[in-house]
Amino acid sequence: MGIFDKGVQKTKRGFFERLSRAVVGKSKVDDDTLDAIEEALIATDMGVDTTLKIIDSLQERVSRDRYVSFDELVDILRDEIASLLDVSDDSHQSGDALPFDFSKKPYVVMVVGVNGVGKTTTIGKLASRLRAEGKKVVLGAADTFRAAAVDQLVIWSERAGVDIVKQAMGSDPASVAYDAVKSAVARDADVVLIDTAGRLHNRIDLMNELTKIRNVMRKVVPDAPHEVLLVLDGSTGQNAFQQAKEFSRATDVTSLAVTKLDGTAKGGVVIGIVDQFRIPIKFIGIGEGIDDLKVFDRKEFVNSLFSREDLGKKDK
Repeated sequence: MGIFDKGVQKTKRGFFERLSRAVVGKSKVDDDTLDAIEEALIATDMGVDTTLKIIDSLQERVSRDRYVSFDELVDILRDEIASLLDVSDDSHQSGDALPFDFSKKPYVVMVVGVNGVGKTTTIGKLASRLRAEGKKVVLGAADTFRAAAVDQLVIWSERAGVDIVKQAMGSDPASVAYDAVKSAVARDADVVLIDTAGRLHNRIDLMNELTKIRNVMRKVVPDAPHEVLLVLDGSTGQNAFQQAKEFSRATDVTSLAVTKLDGTAKGGVVIGIVDQFRIPIKFIGIGEGIDDLKVFDRKEFVNSLFSREDLGKKDK
């Protein structure tokens, strides 16, 4: 079983069951079949716009060919989804290599996302992975509005064996971020991970707070942050779309981490968000274990979504 199979199992099973019902007993793909395929795609929470984009491409292909078998249909869908996920040059990645530019030292990552999506856990797992690969890491506990967030990050820092910079509850988040980046420079660290407040409050407040954090970090590292990583809970479906929209308006989100994919049949949200916001996914969470945060590989993800060995042989 591939590393992404666990993460897409529920989505894949529901999707293929609907897809099979749509084409069973048919010698060609007609309008009714396309409607059923559309419903199957929307059921994965891919989103209407992305679904219609796929259906339009499928219609164009079907209009050229009088007969499209089940396997051909799957191949068309596979190709379409793979192309939708291709929004960045990932040629620098090899295998499960961490997609960070370590030539920038320290590489500053500002992590954003609402409470409850697994943001702090994602930071902890990233820190553990980086430390295991010999990187020196500093965490910045800039979510100063929740004691639980700071306490959780402290536990992760101890577990991962990395340094953490924190201040008293209610402190200015920008001040914590400034101290964290300054500490990272002094300690010759490779990476700084800044945890920010997970409140989807007034968007202007959110924008001002994130802008202030960005500006103070630049007093230490002029091009910081090198990355703004938005963490989304894949199991929330359309709510994840809304969160991506709000944070993209508030700050320049450059990459995504999607958590809890293994617990949902709505994994299509991954495809829809990438397509609609043109932001690449760098990590996906497929379990609770410390090693269950994986570097996202779009080709492997699509192959896992469309592999049918465990679903039984489908009739053409």
